[in-house]
Amino acid sequence: MSEEPAKSELLAAQSCQPCRRDSKPLNQKELPAWLEKLPDWLVTHHEGVPRLQREFPFEDFTQGVAFADQLAALADENDHHPELLISWGCVSVRWWTHSINGLHANDFIMAAKTDLLFAS
Repeated sequence: MSEEPAKSELLAAQSCQPCRRDSKPLNQKELPAWLEKLPDWLVTHHEGVPRLQREFPFEDFTQGVAFADQLAALADENDHHPELLISWGCVSVRWWTHSINGLHANDFIMAAKTDLLFAS
């Protein structure tokens, strides 16, 4: 196994940067390079707004709630918050940047941090 950190780990080590309303969302041409770093995530659309989404499996509801609680603390630390749907055996996480109505590098950074949290 390579000792080189995975692309997602390098991404997770980055910090979110403040995003202003005039910041530009990532465009369709930029998304594949970002998604390559996060193979378990996909881009979905809700009301025309792209979102980065992944579902995390758990053995029961309580484990999912505990994960969601840890993710909430991580989101607060980074001042960037996802949409969470907790159901029995599954937590669905969606990241997007509300202020620009689209995807930003911060969403991919937080998705990578979410992956690391799940793996720990």
